[in-house]
Amino acid sequence: MARGDMMKGFELYQPADLDNALSLLDKFGEESWKLAGGQDSLDWFKDRAKQPKAVIDLGGIQALRGITETADGIEIGALTTLREVATNAAINAKFPLLGTAASRVASPQIRNQATLGGNLCQDARCWYYRYGLDCYRAGGNKCYADSPEGVNREHCLFGADRCVAVTPSDTAVALVALDARMVVVNKDGEREIAAENFFIGPDVNITRMTVLEPGDILKSVRIPATWAGARWYFEKVADRNTWDFALVNVASVIKLTGSTIDDIRIVCGGVQCVPRRLTVVEEVVKGSVRNDETFELAAQSASRGATPLNYNHFKIPLMENLVRRAIRDA
Repeated sequence: MARGDMMKGFELYQPADLDNALSLLDKFGEESWKLAGGQDSLDWFKDRAKQPKAVIDLGGIQALRGITETADGIEIGALTTLREVATNAAINAKFPLLGTAASRVASPQIRNQATLGGNLCQDARCWYYRYGLDCYRAGGNKCYADSPEGVNREHCLFGADRCVAVTPSDTAVALVALDARMVVVNKDGEREIAAENFFIGPDVNITRMTVLEPGDILKSVRIPATWAGARWYFEKVADRNTWDFALVNVASVIKLTGSTIDDIRIVCGGVQCVPRRLTVVEEVVKGSVRNDETFELAAQSASRGATPLNYNHFKIPLMENLVRRAIRDA
């Protein structure tokens, strides 16, 4: 076997608690890699697109696992598997939006191993970037997807800034809709970040998709009771029902009085580098009766400002139709 076909060597550390993990991250800094379920990480290593000096396997840290009902909602450890999230009785009783979103990730085999934190923190899926080309996100001076010959069917409609990759996470759109908060720890302590602010676009930092710095660990996700029991909708459109990432997905939660929309959160994925909260749609439909006129106005508002690339114009009507259904069928 040629040397270029082999995974580059690294030092593997398996801390048993958070303090040890944080010490290792502090020691190795940007040369470290945090391993959760490993479903995405091992692909990076095999393709030699990521070559860390030290891999910190978080799998043995029990404090990062589990689902707990709290006085104000539910807290989910970042290393809780997607299967556990999808099948948990408390989650599906209070926040079935998240349970359904988790159940649509990849395949049953992957959900058995993949974690909620890993799904939220995974890097861009753009194949030019993942195969090691020197694009903007990799430190180069070109976007191969956003070029006359670029293949960009899966890429963004909004928020392009040199990079046109989109958020690949199904659970992210659900958690932004539910006003979740991410609990992040580092050597200086613990902080909470609103899910909507946890994800960042290339205009903020083109090398990362979340606010996490090399020394940070996503500890858990807290979902407040604000939307517990609300009407909800989740739909993912992909080329295949199993395995594939979303071309576009949508998550919504709605509070009604009769047929009048009192409050709503609606978020789309696959259209921007971050989960795109459709605040304009929310403002347009809040206080309106659910009827055909409202659905059409919402759909038109959803795609306002979209800038399609060569091969993803189809995402505009797709996104509009998903928003219609997310409000009509919640």
